[in-house]
Amino acid sequence: MNIHEYQAKALLKSYGAPVAEGVAIFSADEAEAAAKKLPGPLYVVKSQIHAGGRGKGKFKELGPDAKGGVRLAKSVEEVVSNAREMLGNTLVTKQTGPAGKQVNRLYIEDGADIDRELYLSILVDRSVGRVAFVVSTEGGMDIEAVAEHTPEKIVTVAIDPDKGVTAQDLKTLADALKLEGEARADAEKLFPILYKAFVEKDMSLLEVNPLIVMKNGRMRVLDAKVSFDGNALFRHEDVVALRDKTEEDEKEIEASKYDLAYVALDGNIGCMVNGAGLAMATMDIIKLYGAEPANFLDVGGGASKEKVTHAFKIITADPAVKGILVNIFGGIMKCDVIAEGVLAAVKEVGLKVPLVVRLEGTNVELGKKIINESGLNVISADDLDDAAQKIVAAVKGA
Repeated sequence: MNIHEYQAKALLKSYGAPVAEGVAIFSADEAEAAAKKLPGPLYVVKSQIHAGGRGKGKFKELGPDAKGGVRLAKSVEEVVSNAREMLGNTLVTKQTGPAGKQVNRLYIEDGADIDRELYLSILVDRSVGRVAFVVSTEGGMDIEAVAEHTPEKIVTVAIDPDKGVTAQDLKTLADALKLEGEARADAEKLFPILYKAFVEKDMSLLEVNPLIVMKNGRMRVLDAKVSFDGNALFRHEDVVALRDKTEEDEKEIEASKYDLAYVALDGNIGCMVNGAGLAMATMDIIKLYGAEPANFLDVGGGASKEKVTHAFKIITADPAVKGILVNIFGGIMKCDVIAEGVLAAVKEVGLKVPLVVRLEGTNVELGKKIINESGLNVISADDLDDAAQKIVAAVKGA
């Protein structure tokens, strides 16, 4: 689960992290009062959407010469003007895709005199099985670009869970960021604070980009991106309360109600598969044959007929879907259960696009018999390769 920048900063501030004063607003009418609560005279007006690259993004409605989703303002009047221009419009960034996201809230923040911009994140490093800091002197840039062009400028420090952030860890991190004086002292206080927040709140990612050194020598968290482990949300009612469903795909929200692992994609072939690895392989082979998957959907190893029905309904609710591939390898999941679920869903919502079904494993002959005797226009496949070729051909033919 993701949250907005202003929510992430409030959370980190509660742990003692240094953040600027700021006010979240939901309408342009709130902008003047929000700005007057801040010291000024420099303000930052920030679009709040669940996507990076806001500063370089462009608003669909404002033309290519308009300012991006993060703007500096030197007066209260300029804050108000920017708020009126930004709220309600669609911001397109490299992470939103061409559709963009509508800006429904802004964060008005006190400005900062920046001397240096640094990068810091905390994540789960699965290669060593530990939480790790990732830092770089190249703050404000895409960390992927830094990794590609100057990987030597990225330092990773894995934290021993029994010891926490040690003095040696602090030294390594501060040296990597080339910190001195007050900035180094601030960092040695900040790093354990961020680690504590990450662990206690079951985060999956905490990214501060940039982490800044100001001209007065002090450090500040200038931006914050936080994601939480969805499997641990039952422990954190306060975090769940921060969820903004308007930032999530409606189909993904619906899938979560039935414990379905669903991620919406940009293609036109809907996929229903059991098992994450098989689902990934299915998407890969669709791309291999020249098409694009419309979703990742793992119904799980022990799905019921009802769960399969809901999964099928979610796929068919996507207007971009021009064909469906059902690929089931029955172990715990029985092929006849899949067949019955597909039939129930088709009877309820109808079938208006080509459907290819590949079944293998437990009760496969019974599953195929159910499908074949259904009277549906279903294309059967012998294996995954055959299934992918058939659904791609059917969609392109249609």
